[in-house]
Amino acid sequence: MDNILEVKNLKISFRTQAGTLKAVRDISFDLKRGKTLAIVGESGSGKSVTAKAILGILAGNTIIEGGEILYDGKDLLKISEEDFHNIRGDKISMIFQDPLSSLDPIVKIGKQITEAMLLKSSTNRREARKEFNDRLAILKKCMVAALGQNNAAEADELCKTFNKTCIEANHLENAYNIAYTGAADLLSYTEDFLFKAEKKQKLDVKGLLRDYKSRLHKIRDPFLTRGMEERIESLGNELGDAARAYVSKTGDVTGAVEVMQKLETLLKELTGKERPDFVSIAYYKLFDPEAKLDRPQSELETVARKFMNEKFLDRFREVEEKAVTYSYETALNKKIAVLPMLDEAHAFFGTDFTKADAKAKCKALSDEIEASIDQLEYIKDSRAYTFRNALSNAIKNYFYYLKRNPKEEARFARQTRRREQLIARGKNVTWKVVPKVVYEKEELRANILTIIDRLKEHYEEYIAAAPAMDYHDRSQKLVNHFKSKASEVVYRVTKSMAKEKAIKLMEEVGIHEPRLRYTQYPFEFSGGMRQRIVIAIALAANPDILICDEPTTALDVTIQSQILELINRLKAERGLSIIFITHDLGVVANMADDIAVMYAGKIVEYGTADDIFYDPRHPYTWALLSSMPDLDTKEKLDAIPGTPPNMIYPPKGDAFAARNKFAMQIDYEEHPPFFKVSDTHYAATWLLHPDAPKVEVPKAITDRIRRMTERLEGGTENG
Repeated sequence: MDNILEVKNLKISFRTQAGTLKAVRDISFDLKRGKTLAIVGESGSGKSVTAKAILGILAGNTIIEGGEILYDGKDLLKISEEDFHNIRGDKISMIFQDPLSSLDPIVKIGKQITEAMLLKSSTNRREARKEFNDRLAILKKCMVAALGQNNAAEADELCKTFNKTCIEANHLENAYNIAYTGAADLLSYTEDFLFKAEKKQKLDVKGLLRDYKSRLHKIRDPFLTRGMEERIESLGNELGDAARAYVSKTGDVTGAVEVMQKLETLLKELTGKERPDFVSIAYYKLFDPEAKLDRPQSELETVARKFMNEKFLDRFREVEEKAVTYSYETALNKKIAVLPMLDEAHAFFGTDFTKADAKAKCKALSDEIEASIDQLEYIKDSRAYTFRNALSNAIKNYFYYLKRNPKEEARFARQTRRREQLIARGKNVTWKVVPKVVYEKEELRANILTIIDRLKEHYEEYIAAAPAMDYHDRSQKLVNHFKSKASEVVYRVTKSMAKEKAIKLMEEVGIHEPRLRYTQYPFEFSGGMRQRIVIAIALAANPDILICDEPTTALDVTIQSQILELINRLKAERGLSIIFITHDLGVVANMADDIAVMYAGKIVEYGTADDIFYDPRHPYTWALLSSMPDLDTKEKLDAIPGTPPNMIYPPKGDAFAARNKFAMQIDYEEHPPFFKVSDTHYAATWLLHPDAPKVEVPKAITDRIRRMTERLEGGTENG
């Protein structure tokens, strides 16, 4: 399964008056597409800091000491605020613990939900046009290379025809969208009218009916309204008659409501129609002199597709598949050729090097890496795309800290000496020496080598998977990608469309009477309802990734359950990838696919939900499970003794050692590496070392695992 987000060796600190606080200390994890990763730990463990780093909203005193956050061919730690503006809310959204922190108290809910849709509309159209043009130019180049220079004219003609067809499809679809938007807007107004009439609210009936008649007559498109022209004309006349017949003194809206209900039915039929295949119809219109576009839609599409396939698309796909094959195999061969260069670079950076030589090596290697990227692979290879910046920054840090370390050592020695002198003179010294921040030469070199090694491992996996490549499927997906981008170019979101989508979103997240509540303010909603509104806002731009930062902590247990069920349902329906942050393992028991347990800025255990709940290995995970209530536990729950360490002065060994009754001497001296429990399960505890004494899992946990297993097996047998 592919990863939509990768976090590698992330290190984040904060400058404080007392010193540098180590918030996140070298963590790595992957978020799989369409799955939920839960990050669990006590307050101060680094969970929220990690989430904010992904979204690019860290505080001004933040120090990014190292690592990468890879998404869509970009390292989110290296991009500009302008680039983040195109990602934040659109591609990656976040739900915070307190919904009021995300809501403007003096702006109506409806406007807050629609804002993101309207802001992103024009940006998305520009990006879609650029993506289409750039990708088509690359495809043409690969077609020429695959067919040979003698057939360059055919490749050029195929791409020109495809581009011309898509432009005509844009014209047809744009006209359709204008009519469709008019119908969708009028449907929204109609539903508002009927809702207000039902609630006995004041209405300008005559004015509205006349306005709706005018709007209805403007809805004209050969594909949208074909076969319904007479109904539209007749209903327009009925609206006019109802307006003339309405007597404002009596206030009887019965006749107007009956006509509006007919209008609602008609508009729902129009907006519920299947969208035509504009690409096929466009080609048919452009290249068949005898094209008849006034056929019924299903017949027209059948004829148009047959004509396009026979005259153009079959050959286009044949040549496109050759181009896709050429592009993939060229990139594959270059990746194979790059492997020895990566070994050579590893050896080079494994010993002392000068700044000039390092820059030259970085440029030469990065040029080869970029040349090995498959340009027709529209899901970007983030590891390869970010290699140049990652390596370049690691080299800069290497030379920066080599120069800075002696100054930091001198500063620390000077302050220490001054403090000791004052104490020796009997002074009451209340201030502490700010800890020194120095990086060993080998540690800095290791950061460079890690970047090289990770790319090598990634390329080796890519090469190993090559024999299973399905070029036909790959080329078909590329055609669909082109069609999707062409459609996005002419997709505009109007205020009325945004309102209707917002109302549907409010329904989707479980808000009753959304049309009425659309115009209300945040203070008119309960805590649970406000959180539902925040979820609707987060989903408004159809993000790829949803980050949930303790979204149920401030809610009572019943509402918590409803919100969790809602997030689970939305994940399944929308194919969302979710990062769920919580201090309570019980919250994610029924929704997490993978779980990362964090303590003192480090991930101490990582595995699937089954791994963590049925086979926990780290004492901290045991402590979290022991403090988690359930319906069957009769004994008093165990509290975790002590408090988390002060991360301005991080412990030398395992940070949990001081609170761990199973701690050994080595826990206080050296932080444990990750020990592999299974292919999906890892834990950083010395208890997994072969020479460690055998320690029994606490009885409260084994009893709970037994009960869960029995319940699971009983459910399976009953099923």
